[in-house]
Amino acid sequence: MTLVEKDNIKKLEPEFGKKLYSVPESYWIFYNGIRTMGYMLRAKKSKNMSQKFIERIMLAVTEVNGCAICSYAHTKRALESGMSTEEIQKMLSGIMDDVPAGEIPAVMFAQHYADTRGNPTLESWQRIVEIYGISTARGILGATRMIMIGNTYGIPWSSFFNRLRGRPDPRSSISYELSMMLGTILTPIAFIHALISNLFRKPIINF
Repeated sequence: MTLVEKDNIKKLEPEFGKKLYSVPESYWIFYNGIRTMGYMLRAKKSKNMSQKFIERIMLAVTEVNGCAICSYAHTKRALESGMSTEEIQKMLSGIMDDVPAGEIPAVMFAQHYADTRGNPTLESWQRIVEIYGISTARGILGATRMIMIGNTYGIPWSSFFNRLRGRPDPRSSISYELSMMLGTILTPIAFIHALISNLFRKPIINF
């Protein structure tokens, strides 16, 4: 990556996260992400979802949640996938002018998923299934949930490091940041919980 590209990435980082998630929420966000991760990977492998498509979904969710670490990481991956700096800048500003028409419903669903803290409406999910078919819809859900995991844990880490730099997030606190970091000890339990739920074929989304 060139120095210019690195500089562009720095310029695209948001100042602070928009949404703060609790430790109990983080457990279920991780659980749901693990349950549907495989659908995203299969959709990518079958070419139902390109890397650009996945990155657009992840940038859209990151724009809603406002995670600086995820913004940096996925800006880099989006550039590597072939997206332009201008399109990335627009997506991180909530503008979808350059998003291909066929991907807009998926991106909007991802934003809605993040806006509702992982509780989309039945109608929104049915619409995605109708447009893309069940396999790709599950891939879209998987991509959305994976970046939700990153945002959920990335925001407190971003806030913590900004605090060390003398730029604390005004909505956060050191106790919140530390509690979320310590909350990662629950992820192995959530991982096993997710595997058991998949084994017993429990619904991947509830309304």
